[in-house]
Amino acid sequence: MRSPIACLLALGALLAPLAWSSSSRADASAWTFVGAGAVGWKQGDSDLVLDGALSLDVGVGTTPDAPVIVGGLVRATPLLDSGIDLALLARVATRGFQAGQLGLALDVGGYQRFWGAGSTGVAGALTLGAPLGISLSLQGSYGTDDAVSFGAIAGIDLLRLTVYRQALLPVWPNPFPAQDRGRDVASR
Repeated sequence: MRSPIACLLALGALLAPLAWSSSSRADASAWTFVGAGAVGWKQGDSDLVLDGALSLDVGVGTTPDAPVIVGGLVRATPLLDSGIDLALLARVATRGFQAGQLGLALDVGGYQRFWGAGSTGVAGALTLGAPLGISLSLQGSYGTDDAVSFGAIAGIDLLRLTVYRQALLPVWPNPFPAQDRGRDVASR
C-alpha cells in the first residue's frame, strides 16, 4: 500500500507541466459571409427555375499566416421562392483571400435539401475574394433525384473586412490584425 505523501508527490509531478507556459501564437482563420444573388435549379423532370438566393457562411481554418489556409464551413443557402439548402464544406483558400485582398477560395462538400422532394449530394463553390472582404462566389450542386443547381452570389465577409483585413492600411489602420505580417511575436 502506498503512502499518501507518495501519491501526492506523484500527482504533483504529473501536474507540474501545467504550471509552466511559454509564449505561443495559435491564431485561426475564420469566415462569416453574407451575400445575395441568383440560383438556377431543377430536380427530377421539372423545368429549370431561377430563384433569388441568399448565402450565409460560418467557418474556421488554419493560421492566416500560411500561404494556403485549410478549413471548414457551414453554408445555408435560402432559395427565396423554394427553401433552404444546407451544406458542410471543406475550404482551401489563399493568404490573399484571407487577408481581405485579392485571392481565391475553393469549397467542396456535401449538402442536404429538406424541402420539396428533398435531395442529398455534393456541393461546391469557387469564390473570388476582393479587397475589404467583398466576394463573388460561383456555386453549384448535384444530388439525388437528379437535383442540379448553379448560381452566383455576391457579398461581404465581415471577418475578412475587419479582423483579417490587410488592405488600405495606410488610410484605415487595423490595430489588431490576426496576421503576423513580420511583427516580432515575442515583443507583443
